[in-house]
Amino acid sequence: MGILSRASYVVRSKLNALLNRAEDPTETLDYSYERMRDELQQVKQGIADLTTQKKRLEIQKRRLEENVEKHNEQAREAVRQDREDLARRALEKKKEKMSQIDELEEQIADLQSTQDDLVEKKNELQQRIEQFRTKKETIKARHEAAEASTRVSEAMSGVGDEMSDVARAIERAEERTDDMEARAAAMDELQETGAFDDALSDEDEIDRELEAGRTQTEVDAELETLKAELGEGESETSSDDIEAELDELREESDEESA
Repeated sequence: MGILSRASYVVRSKLNALLNRAEDPTETLDYSYERMRDELQQVKQGIADLTTQKKRLEIQKRRLEENVEKHNEQAREAVRQDREDLARRALEKKKEKMSQIDELEEQIADLQSTQDDLVEKKNELQQRIEQFRTKKETIKARHEAAEASTRVSEAMSGVGDEMSDVARAIERAEERTDDMEARAAAMDELQETGAFDDALSDEDEIDRELEAGRTQTEVDAELETLKAELGEGESETSSDDIEAELDELREESDEESA
């Protein structure tokens, strides 16, 4: 996978991630769940307001009933005092209050019926919300598992695409390592053979041969001197021994010249 291909892959991955977040179904489910909870709360608030209104009517009804009883006592007291006119007025007010009580009872009954319906709907809505919440959590768990599986698959696919590059990189590294090892071995070999010393020396091959000749001449002159000093007949060392020593000196000289 080349640089452009990898860059394109990265861009596609980021775009897909953005789209997935934009279309995340779990967020949609959470939003829907919150909307349903808000609606449930509104229903509960409506029931509370309706109940409050019903209680007010019930309080008003009790007050009217108290007035009805009061007008009854007024009518009785007026009759005992032989005040028929007052008794009539008290009974008229009693009847008016009773008429109001009847109207309030109808309103209270209507409110109660509405309250019962709302409570039933509230319970049904609450049950549906709980069912939705359970299903929502199940879907979210499945989605997260599927998303994780997808990420793993995509990662494995990405690793597969990169493996060829990795293999080629390893191969190039091994080749460079082999070259370096071969070069180091060659340098060691040249060092052992003295090639570096020859390369660093100012002497050329002719100089080295002349130096070897001079060394050989000096050895021969020294040999003649030794012969003269010791004498051939008086030497404690046999000629074979001398020849052996001379050969050894020549070999050492040759080695130094090399």
